[in-house]
Amino acid sequence: MDDLPDPHFRELIEPHTGKVDNVLIPRRGFSSDFAAIIETAKGRFFVKAMFNHPGGRLDSIRREKEINPSVQSISPRLLWDVESEGWVILGFEAVEGRSANFDLGSTDLPVIIDALNRITEIPVPAAARDWSEERWDSFASGVEAEHFRGAVLLHTDINPSNVMIAPNRTWAVDWSWPTYGAGFIDPSLLVVQLISAGHLPAQAESWAAECPAWVSAAPEAIDAFARATWRMYRQAALASPDRWLGDMADAAQSWLRYRIDARRRRST
Repeated sequence: MDDLPDPHFRELIEPHTGKVDNVLIPRRGFSSDFAAIIETAKGRFFVKAMFNHPGGRLDSIRREKEINPSVQSISPRLLWDVESEGWVILGFEAVEGRSANFDLGSTDLPVIIDALNRITEIPVPAAARDWSEERWDSFASGVEAEHFRGAVLLHTDINPSNVMIAPNRTWAVDWSWPTYGAGFIDPSLLVVQLISAGHLPAQAESWAAECPAWVSAAPEAIDAFARATWRMYRQAALASPDRWLGDMADAAQSWLRYRIDARRRRST
């Protein structure tokens, strides 16, 4: 089935792909204006694209283009890209795999942790030196936000769709918002996802504790991030009817309450 957005889009990509034979739209949504596996005369590609209009979403696809050469040890390779007045398009190698299972008891959990640890080992590339992690700052006091600073490369969108598992390989995909900051941030995002998937907060944190960047973090730094994360999801859930935002706000609140109780236990 040919389901490309428009004839201009086809004109832009076919010098890189040859004739497009089939377009496979993923069942799970992406934050881009177009995302699909395309089967072409030159092979299979994963293509994602944004309308070329100024704004945060356009910034994200340009950031993904810039970071890709530095993260190919864990991310599919960017093979080609094209930009016009209408579109910014990235063409990645189409890797075989499935979305990770974050559920309680999943056998995927050790390889998910391994992927997070591999990300922290990637040197922060020059392209990312202006991408200091600041998105949680507005949900924290100035003192709290200082805990989020650091020198570790971060993915910042850890969720089941963005970890792909193959028989002999694990991929971290969708590098739309890479930043650099405190190394405990990606494991913390995993904690909220695990709670949303059915883990108790203590169980979720036990998996995060397999990440050295989490273990080395000060408890008050993680506390500050838990508060900021709950405030962020609460605000988003109040502004949107999307049920998943409400679920994430509930998970973040459960985690924050657990952290508050743990802090009380530490102080007695």
